[in-house]
Amino acid sequence: MIQTLFGSVPQEPNLLDRLKAGIQKTRAGLVDRLEEALAGRKEIDADLLEELEYTLIGADVGVQTAGEILESIRQRVDRHLVNDAAELKNLIRENLLEVLQASERPLPRVAEPPAVILVVGVNGAGKTTTIGKLAARFQAEGRGVLLCAADTFRAAAIEQLEVWGQRTGSEVIRQGPGADPSAVLFDALQAAKARGTGYVIVDTAGRLHNKANLMAELEKMRRTASRVIPGAPHEVLLVLDATTGQNGLEQARRFTETSGVTGIVLTKLDGTAKGGVIVAIARELGLPIRYVGVGEKVEDLLPFEAEKFIDSLFAPPVAAAS
Repeated sequence: MIQTLFGSVPQEPNLLDRLKAGIQKTRAGLVDRLEEALAGRKEIDADLLEELEYTLIGADVGVQTAGEILESIRQRVDRHLVNDAAELKNLIRENLLEVLQASERPLPRVAEPPAVILVVGVNGAGKTTTIGKLAARFQAEGRGVLLCAADTFRAAAIEQLEVWGQRTGSEVIRQGPGADPSAVLFDALQAAKARGTGYVIVDTAGRLHNKANLMAELEKMRRTASRVIPGAPHEVLLVLDATTGQNGLEQARRFTETSGVTGIVLTKLDGTAKGGVIVAIARELGLPIRYVGVGEKVEDLLPFEAEKFIDSLFAPPVAAAS
């Protein structure tokens, strides 16, 4: 079962296969390199542990997180709790899973629709595409979706959202370019309440994380949402591009400080060997990963579960289609 803001829905078929196929580059950049470092090694020495640490750092797990994982392993080696290099891969796997599970948080439960989801992030991270994929996923739950075009700084953003509205059968609430985003949000929430719509997904301007005035506007939108619908927004999802690596972590820090981010959507995970940044985000920010993007198709936005992700990452590689 997959958890949603309104409860559980059945897991769609082939989800795990799609996840496994979508993270092959991350597997190559992390697990394959761990296996290469361990190949033929029996003795655990300082050089091997250092090589493993560099492998984790190279996969964007982060210097701090990689150091903590290897320090934990060194302590076990010193206490003679592990003495065979072949065991180290599984110890690293256990540590990575523990980090991801520590950041998991249950979704808030919404008793009465609409559930309001604010989507934030910098330009180019795949925010509008993610909104379209979320709309399709929520429509598949059997609930209506209303899209709010609150990115009024770019006329193209409104047009892009309308394209996704047409593709997914979702109504789009919009005003003209330059309109007050909070006013557009107010209209969308009133419309959703009147129509009994299940979800409102709010597009926001692609903001540079160092623009204080734009961050203040996000806070104004949060206040508007809570006045119209107590408890809203129920989720604030930050869309990050996995290929930006540690820079994405800095973006997450800034957005978390100013806009109350409750979860991460990591896009373009299929396009990078440095998907270990997902672990760095979880460890250093304590934020749950809600979805991962593993392809361009509308169904390639997958709900994230730590155990399934690690199982897929450490599973044997997917055979290429003949």
